[in-house]
Amino acid sequence: MKVLFAAAEAFPFAKSGGLADVAYSLPKALRKLGIDVRVIMPKYADISPDFSTKMKHLCHFTVPVGWRNQYCGIEYLNLDGIPFYFIDNEYYFKRPGYYGYFDDGERFSFFSRAVCEAVYHLDFDVDIIHVNDWHTSIIPVLLKAHYMHSEKHKKIKTVLTIHNLKYQGIFPKEVMYDLLSLPDEYFDENRLKFYDAISFLKGGIIYSDKVVTVSKTYANEIRTLSHGEGLHGLLSGIGEKLIGIVNGIDYEVYNPATDKFIFVNYDSNTFESRKKENKFKLQQMLNLPVSDEIVVIGMVTRLIKEKGIDLIERILSKILTLPIQLVILGAGEYQYEQMFRHYASAFPSKVSANICYSEELARKIYAGSDMYLMPSLTEPCGISQLIAMRYGSVPIVRETGGLKDTVKPYNQFTGEGWGFSFANYDPSELFATIKYALSIYPDKSRWKSIVYQAMTRDNSWNASAYEYQKVYESLLNS
Repeated sequence: MKVLFAAAEAFPFAKSGGLADVAYSLPKALRKLGIDVRVIMPKYADISPDFSTKMKHLCHFTVPVGWRNQYCGIEYLNLDGIPFYFIDNEYYFKRPGYYGYFDDGERFSFFSRAVCEAVYHLDFDVDIIHVNDWHTSIIPVLLKAHYMHSEKHKKIKTVLTIHNLKYQGIFPKEVMYDLLSLPDEYFDENRLKFYDAISFLKGGIIYSDKVVTVSKTYANEIRTLSHGEGLHGLLSGIGEKLIGIVNGIDYEVYNPATDKFIFVNYDSNTFESRKKENKFKLQQMLNLPVSDEIVVIGMVTRLIKEKGIDLIERILSKILTLPIQLVILGAGEYQYEQMFRHYASAFPSKVSANICYSEELARKIYAGSDMYLMPSLTEPCGISQLIAMRYGSVPIVRETGGLKDTVKPYNQFTGEGWGFSFANYDPSELFATIKYALSIYPDKSRWKSIVYQAMTRDNSWNASAYEYQKVYESLLNS
């Protein structure tokens, strides 16, 4: 079984969010199941020379982008046993960052068409193209429109994974013919038309053979008006074509027993004393009072409303009356950055605001915090809570998307559960949940049990990779 995994970003070459982690760790897990998965992505200027100088040039050809014929090179690098192909075009990709340019419609039209054209040139007979999010979701449309008579293409099946429905790749309808060479008939409610524009993601949903999203709860939520981003009707109508498979994390990358970023290594059998050492050293590093009685609550997040930051804003002064220290790492909307800076200045013994991103500090926060706060408004899957559990930081989450699927709330009567959760997007519920978690913390035997359950959960890719394997097999056998 040969799968070409098309993504706009992949760790460690280019990362702006969870997609990059998935585009590295899922193919890695699938290859362990014996599936020949290879990743294809743009060759961005920001890719480290440590990688770009080791790439091997395989071939080059031209790609039609509407009336234009654009150069495309294919570079190759094998990393950690995963073959990576890089689409090389300096006009589109030799610039800082990955997205947010005025010509993103053209850039990812080129990339998507280049992936289709690459099938002719790779020494790899593709059975399935697995596309991800809007950047590549036009590929199933292009295959049906332009490659149905190609021997190399006509048997290819397609899987689309939606990592976040909010980002749909909506562009003026002129993109359809000017960049994608699609006739007028594609500007139709049952094809690409989205109000007076076109949606790449809508095209992918309609034309792909299977649609997967990153948790079972999110698969149900996006069928509703409140979470469907204007596509709830379409998603409700495709029945079993849409399924949810929860994301995992790479247990080799995120492993407190071997992590070089944290102060002291530990595992599920040694966390009791060694995790405390990480806590003390984190408090010391961030100039917070060193104490085990004070609960360290960590957050590694984008500072945006979707992550529940406005919920925290409404009760932050109340939260700071509790025996806690709040450690924030992230950046985002200016008002939230300033809010945390203000509280860190006003309460230097209670708040550490690190308005940046640092992978090293992120790992230290996971290892050194007692609890991990994630009160998201919406969360398709979430990876941070999985990492937090792996490191023994007990998650406090809102019951939405993958947070609901992966965090079982603690039950004081049975002792089962490895986190704390609340249902409604309400500041008083969040505050009550934090207070409840704090009331359990002093009972060391109960807390140890909760941490142990969190750390020994299997949130690796093993089970989810097997679910993807079943999806692939069902398509090839249909």
